[in-house]
Amino acid sequence: MKLLRVGTAGAERPALLDAEGTLRDLSGVVPDIDGPLLADDAALGRTRAAADAGELPALDATGLRVGPPLARIGKVVCIGLNYHDHARETGAQPPAEPVVFFKAADTVVGPHDTVLVPRRSTKTDWEVELAVVIGRTARYVESAEEALAHVAGYAVAHDVSEREFQIERGGTWDKGKNCETFNPLGPWLVTADEVPDPQNLALRLWVNGELKQDGTTAEQIFPVAEVVRYVSQFMTLYPGDVINTGTPAGVAMGHPEPKPYLRAGDVVELEIEGLGRQRQEFKDA
Repeated sequence: MKLLRVGTAGAERPALLDAEGTLRDLSGVVPDIDGPLLADDAALGRTRAAADAGELPALDATGLRVGPPLARIGKVVCIGLNYHDHARETGAQPPAEPVVFFKAADTVVGPHDTVLVPRRSTKTDWEVELAVVIGRTARYVESAEEALAHVAGYAVAHDVSEREFQIERGGTWDKGKNCETFNPLGPWLVTADEVPDPQNLALRLWVNGELKQDGTTAEQIFPVAEVVRYVSQFMTLYPGDVINTGTPAGVAMGHPEPKPYLRAGDVVELEIEGLGRQRQEFKDA
């Protein structure tokens, strides 16, 4: 299933994109797309049955905002330097273990919402990423198979980053990762049954129409299953938590000088095979 949430910010309602590309209203079946729904096999079954039976009313998508496909996210766990080609372009050694940092859940916005360039920013950068959405509580997971069984689905994430704040201002990466609007998510939460191999997905990103990132999840140093297994050794993952799994080569930081960092007026578009497409205009905060 392709699950999504539509409507004005803070008042989104659950929806589904059917096999013919028609937007369907789910508000009569489930209250929202969130962790409790993803953990409830019976509710997901009712949702699937209603969709298969053609019982869901159609929605007019004209002018309808698409919000983040997941409500009440618990935490956003991020994996840094997780692509061989990205490590090479930044001159970094591939890490021996996954690099883990966090984004606050309130950085998450819709896939087409405006992204704000922070005040005094000179190095705002783009990163297309595969987001993993947790559907079952995961603690001390032991195997790759068990790890994937805890995944509810996948989505497109844009891990917007401010590199000066992240790298040059001391301390952790968090200052460059948690600026307002720095995690567009969606348009859809695609359930795991529709993504048979998360290590075989193409990722692309354009800035002002110019292709900047053109990669594949096959380049991940730590694949999805290992990321979920590894993170569960250090923290409990709950239904509705999100893991951003890193970005391929092509970020602004990896370009020669002058590096083409983002400015107000720039338009970024990004997509992952089978998971949908995002578009954001950047404006000054």
